[in-house]
Order: sequence, then C-alpha cells, then structure tokens
Amino acid sequence: MNRILSIILLLLLLGCNRNPLHQKIIVLDPGHGGTAETDSYRAGAAGEREEWVNLRVALELEKLLAENGAKVLLTRRDDTHVDLADRAQLAVDNRADLFLSIHHNATADTTVNFPTLYFHGYADENFASVRLAQITGEKLRSHLFNGGGPVVVASDHTIFPASGTAVLRESYGIPGIISEASFFTNPAEEQRLKQPEYNRLEAEALFDAIHTFFASRQPAIREKNSLHDLPPFAVFREADRMQPQAKNWHDFAAEAKDFAGIDDEDAWEMAYTLASMSIRSFPDSPVARDAHLTRAYVLDKLGRGDEAESARTIAEQFYVR
Repeated sequence: MNRILSIILLLLLLGCNRNPLHQKIIVLDPGHGGTAETDSYRAGAAGEREEWVNLRVALELEKLLAENGAKVLLTRRDDTHVDLADRAQLAVDNRADLFLSIHHNATADTTVNFPTLYFHGYADENFASVRLAQITGEKLRSHLFNGGGPVVVASDHTIFPASGTAVLRESYGIPGIISEASFFTNPAEEQRLKQPEYNRLEAEALFDAIHTFFASRQPAIREKNSLHDLPPFAVFREADRMQPQAKNWHDFAAEAKDFAGIDDEDAWEMAYTLASMSIRSFPDSPVARDAHLTRAYVLDKLGRGDEAESARTIAEQFYVR
C-alpha cells in the first residue's frame, strides 16, 4: 500500500512539474485608474476609458492564471489610483516571476490599430523581457488580429526617453513588459474593447503568452546600462501625441527617405527633420525604427558621425524585429 501511495504521489509531483505555471508568482498591473475626472486623454471618441478596459482584462486573466496553478497578485481591483512605485514594489516584495502591466494605446491617427509591447532598457541587456514581449506580441496578433498586421516590440525609452517607465524601471530584474494590446483611439476597436467577450479574448492571448514563456527556458537579464548608455531622443508624450501634426507620422517617414536619396546637403537636412518629426509624433510606430536609420544615414552624410552612431544604436536596441 505504501508503495502505491508513493507512486501516486510521484505522479502528482510529475504532473505539477509539467505545468509551467505551477506556483509561479505573477503580478498583473491594470494600468492607470481613478483619473476619470482629471484626465480626458485616456478615453476613446465614444467615452470608453482605458483604465476600465485594463482592469476588465486583468480580472479575466487572473482567473485563467489562478485556475492553472499560478499565484496572482493585482496592483488594483477597482477604479482607484495606485502610485507607480507601489505597483513595482508589489512585484519586488513578492519576488515575482513575471510582471505584466496591462494597457491600451492612443495616438492622433485614428486609423491605427496594432499591438505594442514595451520592455525596459536595452534589448541585449534585458533578454528575458524582450522574449516575453515577442511572444506576447505574436499571441495578441493571433488572437485579436487574425495573425495579420504589424506588431511593435520596443523599449520603454522610446516613449519616456530619459528613464523609461517607472513600473518597469523599478521592477527591473524581473521579466516584465507593458502590453498595449490595441488602440482605443481607433473607433471600431473602442467598440470592441467595451465588450466583455473581447476582453476575455485578450486575456486568453495574454494567458497563452505567459504559459508559452514559462514553458521554455527563460533568458538572462543583465545589469542595467552595463553595455549601453545612450543620450535620450525627445518625443511627444501622452496627450501631446494627439496633436494634429502627429497624424502625419507615416508621410513624414516616407518623405524623409525620399529626401535622403538626393545628393544634396539641404535635402539631407530636410530628411533629418522629417525623420525626426515622424519619430517624435509616433515613437512606437511600425516605421520608427526605419526613421532612426534614415537619421543615421543622413547624419553620416552631414559629417555628424557620433550622432549617426547613436541613431543606429537606438534603432538596434530600442526596436526589436
């Protein structure tokens, strides 16, 4: 009888070991909260607020993770403000295995809609978070976009150039990302985001990503700024991204390439200005990486080699294909 019990216990243990989520400590951070009366920026044209969507998705994801053996902690459970430092500290204090901040994106161009995933710092220092971002991007594209369209995986230094985002910066060392599954500034997407079934679909995509991430060996995370320390490239932030000129992000990038191909110093200066304007208007766009490379090309032509090298490194380290 003891031998049979031992075999049953061993099989149970093996079963736990086959579940990559078993006993994993996962912190879910529904972004924002408690700002409806003071912040008009985080609302779509029909009035749906980002922080409401973020919370609905997080609560659905919590259920899926808990049902599959994970220990899940949420930074908030209702529409209240939580300091950014406290959100990160929850992950640090509990020695989390993964930190996921759930958001939805906004920009002036209301036709835009695709997933954006942010990691902190430099790509070849924060390997684990980059890997998590890549997996998550593909799962969101598969579940929400029928496998089509772009996915942007970018450093949080693209949108907060001086220091990155507080929640990822202060929890660095834990595999962590900000997921912007789609754009609530796209009117059709805003309507979908209001639907609980669609929120559940997004949660399933995020669950699939987390499960896949833990099912394989996690890459390392190096000491921050151990390989690079680039000067910041200033961009429009948050509400400033809704300026009318920001709608021209794609045209700016295309025109910059055209001017870069003209063998003339004035044309190169124009290419530099247009490429920079594209990036500043929409720093996490699908063409931002190429716009930085355009800047690098014309800066070399203009004899500004050190600046050109910085632009190339930004393209390589802050945007992951």
